[in-house]
Amino acid sequence: MLVSRRLLLISLLPGTLCFRNAVAADSPITVIQRFCDVLVAVMRDAARLSFDQRYQRLAPAITQTYNLPLMSQLAVGGEWARLQPAQQQRLSDDFSRYTIAVYANRFDSYNGQRFEVEPGGVSNPSGVIVQSRLIRTDGTKLVLNYLMRQNSGGLWQAIDVYLSGTISELATRRADFAAVLQRSGVDGLLQLLEARTADLRLNKS
Repeated sequence: MLVSRRLLLISLLPGTLCFRNAVAADSPITVIQRFCDVLVAVMRDAARLSFDQRYQRLAPAITQTYNLPLMSQLAVGGEWARLQPAQQQRLSDDFSRYTIAVYANRFDSYNGQRFEVEPGGVSNPSGVIVQSRLIRTDGTKLVLNYLMRQNSGGLWQAIDVYLSGTISELATRRADFAAVLQRSGVDGLLQLLEARTADLRLNKS
């Protein structure tokens, strides 16, 4: 009985409650739910936000939700190991900026859209799949499934998103990048990422 009372007392300590809340906040489901909340908030305010303002609002959420350094490495593929550290860093930075720009470009208006996130994750050989849907006002749904993996610090982050539930965004990027690397090398890929980021900004400023 004494042990039970001590355990109860410990469980009520503020520090313990904070730890439990932190663990819950780091779950794959909560990470994606928080990300979806940010997307909706930006869409609601999009009418009064420029591209750069949307970019600044989205950047922290995207860099927390996605493991962008790992994604850039996976998108480049085997060529990554042959790059100099400075080239790897520049590619990672450009890939991150491009990814954020894509979101700032896409989430530029609000017409009552909402997200639904499934409460349970699905185990996957590469991590955990979190299933979500973007529901439009006409009732149509876009399935967006996130592949989550724990990073070196133990936090859950997305390393891929499957459009319509099955189309890997990362695989699409890898195929695209491989063709550019073969044709124009790493400098060509850097130029492509920078040009695409600039085009997204110009088209939605």
